[in-house]
Amino acid sequence: MKAVVEPLEGNKVKLSIEVEEQEFEKAIDAAFRKIAREVRVPGFRPGKAPRRILEARLGKDSGRTEALREALPDYYSQALREHEVDAIAPPEIDITTGQESGPLAFDAVVEVRPQLHLAGYDGLRVEVPSPLVTDDEITAQVDRLRGNFGELAPVGRPARDGDHLTIDLKGSRDGQDVAGMTTDDFLYELGSGTVLPELDEKLIGARPGDILAFDAELPDGRVNLKVLVKDVKEKILPDVTDEWASEASEFDTVEELRADISKRMSLVKRLQANMALRNGAVDAVVQLVDIDPPAPLVDAEVERRAHDLEHRLESQRATIGDYLEATGQTAEQLLAGLREGAVSAVKADLALRAVAEAEHLDPAEEDIDAEIEQLAASYKVKPAEFRRNLERAERMPAVRSDWKKSKALEWLIEHVEVVDADGQPIDRTILDPEPEPTEDPSQDSKTGEA
Repeated sequence: MKAVVEPLEGNKVKLSIEVEEQEFEKAIDAAFRKIAREVRVPGFRPGKAPRRILEARLGKDSGRTEALREALPDYYSQALREHEVDAIAPPEIDITTGQESGPLAFDAVVEVRPQLHLAGYDGLRVEVPSPLVTDDEITAQVDRLRGNFGELAPVGRPARDGDHLTIDLKGSRDGQDVAGMTTDDFLYELGSGTVLPELDEKLIGARPGDILAFDAELPDGRVNLKVLVKDVKEKILPDVTDEWASEASEFDTVEELRADISKRMSLVKRLQANMALRNGAVDAVVQLVDIDPPAPLVDAEVERRAHDLEHRLESQRATIGDYLEATGQTAEQLLAGLREGAVSAVKADLALRAVAEAEHLDPAEEDIDAEIEQLAASYKVKPAEFRRNLERAERMPAVRSDWKKSKALEWLIEHVEVVDADGQPIDRTILDPEPEPTEDPSQDSKTGEA
């Protein structure tokens, strides 16, 4: 078999494939052996009728027709592999010779994955949140810890944000109480916004004994609220002393406490900055893709995402209908959201492939071996068995492609300019995450989250 690839307009190629008559005869023999297993011929056991008998009963064309149906896809797949044609859609097949006799020749026109040339991928800028911990952030965390040890004390002034008010709350609509909106002796932190925005607005400046009446908007309609202010207290926080630090944490001094908070916050902020760098690098290179991604790739990605969503819902014993109801979406809105994400994902795929090609990021055989070992471990099978499965499924090109895209992303992350929200360059050395704290995790409750 031989094949010639010719590029066409519209991101398509034509494969002209020729199969010699002698080679195609083998496919016809195989076709008659299959037919022999499927038809009854008097005097012969199933599968034992010779070709000449089958030709006499069924006609010579029957074997050729079956061979074309069975072998032609194999010839096409072989041509794709030999010429490394990255087809992304089913081909349009046109048999030019060999339909009735002689050697076989056919053309296959197929859409292929576009190969992009990205201008400017080596000069991208990515903004990430600052990984540095400020004194104000540490102080704010200390204050949150102080809040756990604060005491409420009555005040003689009007209520303000941060005060704790004891109130009676009654909500009604058309003279009927509204469920969940009636309670007595409710301790409410002013400014928290945990009930209704209107409640915080009305309670500002209130004093004990005040009765407030106003309307508020709920998801199911407006409600009339009456609020009796019984008490206004402020939280008195303990002084930040070494004595308090030793009582509130496992540390003997405020300095040690602040140092621990700084360390914990630094770890979190560095992880956040690295995630932002990774996502930002992808988003930045996607912006360089100036073509509409091919419909077959987008459709396949939409289908994959829909399947993943359905699988996750099934694991939670839920359905797509349940998901639509819970999220307040229509099926059309869900599909539009999946398609929007799919378009971005396909563009990212094309962009990373382009970077890998431009930077000649090709895996050595030991790289592929390591990739297969890692994949095999995740599926808990032996690497040799996993490789055989990949080869049988013709998935080895995908493994190489995934490796190249992974390395392309690493290359981008290493080469983009990293800046903070003010556009100031960030020293990459401070992005390296520090080792996680090794202290007893039971102590975390004393210092709170950082």
